[in-house]
Amino acid sequence: MTEGTEEVTLQLLNMLITAKELSELLDGEIIGDPMVRVHSPSKIEEGTEGTISFLANPKYEPYVYSTKASILLVDRAFSPSQSVDSTLIKVDDVYASIGNLLNKFGEGSTEEYQHSSLAFIDGSTEIHEETSIAAFVSIAKNVTIGKGTKIYSHVGIEKGASIGVNCVIYSGVKIYANSVIGDNCIIHSGAVIGSDGFGYSRSKDGKYTKINHVGNVILEDNVEIGANTVVDRGTMGSTVIRKGVKLDNLIQVAHNVEIGEDTVIAAQTGIAGSTKIGQRVVMGGQVGIAGHRKIANDVQIQGQSGVISNVREEGKRLNGYPAIEYTEYLRAYALMRTLPDMKKRIEELERLLKEKSEQ
Repeated sequence: MTEGTEEVTLQLLNMLITAKELSELLDGEIIGDPMVRVHSPSKIEEGTEGTISFLANPKYEPYVYSTKASILLVDRAFSPSQSVDSTLIKVDDVYASIGNLLNKFGEGSTEEYQHSSLAFIDGSTEIHEETSIAAFVSIAKNVTIGKGTKIYSHVGIEKGASIGVNCVIYSGVKIYANSVIGDNCIIHSGAVIGSDGFGYSRSKDGKYTKINHVGNVILEDNVEIGANTVVDRGTMGSTVIRKGVKLDNLIQVAHNVEIGEDTVIAAQTGIAGSTKIGQRVVMGGQVGIAGHRKIANDVQIQGQSGVISNVREEGKRLNGYPAIEYTEYLRAYALMRTLPDMKKRIEELERLLKEKSEQ
C-alpha cells in the first residue's frame, strides 16, 4: 500500500461489523461508540455514514474533523486537536492493521476451484486440484502448479515451468520455459518472466548475431512483480529474485541479475546484466544501474539516479548521475543553483579588471 493513500482496501462490502469487533481483531483502543457498524470502505475525504477509513499520513488530518465516516483507524499516539464525530480505533501501526484485516476477512472463506473448459492444459502437467485456471490460459508440457494458485485469462506458461502454492497470476502474464515461481507470489498483468536477455555478438562488418539464452528465472517466495515488468532469463545459469522482493510496474531486470531479499524497486527502473543487488535495498523510480555492478545491503537510491560503479558500503544513500552520496548531492545541487549568479559576478569582475588594466 502506497504511503499517503487514504483509501481503505478492506473487503467489507455486503457485510456489517462493529467497532468493538474490529478493535478485538486489531488489538486496538476504541474512542467513541463501540457498537457503531460499518459495511464498506471509503476515502477519508469522501467518507459517509456506515463506512470505515483511516489516517496514516499527517497531511490528511484536517479530514478527521470533517469526514462522515463512522470509524477511523488512527495511530495509537494520535491526539485530536478538536472534536471528532467518528469513532476512533487506535492501533500501533495503521497500515499493518489494514493488512491484518484483509487476512482476517479472508480466513475460512469457501472458494470453488475450477479449470475452465476453454483453457488449454497439456496432459503431462501436474496441477493441484485446488487451483483456479481461467479461460484462454495455455499451459505447456511438464508444468507444475501448487495448491491454491489462481491463474487468470490469457496467461501463457511454457514447458517445464513450476509455480508454487497460493500464487496469483493475473491476465496476460507470460512465463517462459523452465521458470521457477515460489510460494505466495503475485505477478501482475503484462509481466514477462524469462524472456531472452539483450545479448548479441558483433562481427567485423558491424552485423549483430543473437546469443541464445539457455538459463532461467527463479522467483523465490513472497515476491510481487508489477504490471508490464520484464525479468530476463540468464544467458547461462539463473536470474534470481530473492524472497520478499517487490518490483513495481514497468521495470527491466536483465539477464543473470540477482536481487536480494526484501528489496523494493519503484517503476521504470532498469538493471543491466549480471548486477548483484543486496538485501533490503530501496530504489526510487527511473533508477538506472550499469551492468556487472554490486550494490551492498540496505542501500537507498533516490529516483532518477544513475549507478555506474559498485556500492560497497552498506546503508549508503545515493542520488544524482552519476550517483553520489546523498548529502554531497544536496550540497552540489545547492551550489549549482548559484551558478548563474556566480557567472554574472565573475563577468563583472572581469569587466572591472579590464577597465583597471586599460587605465
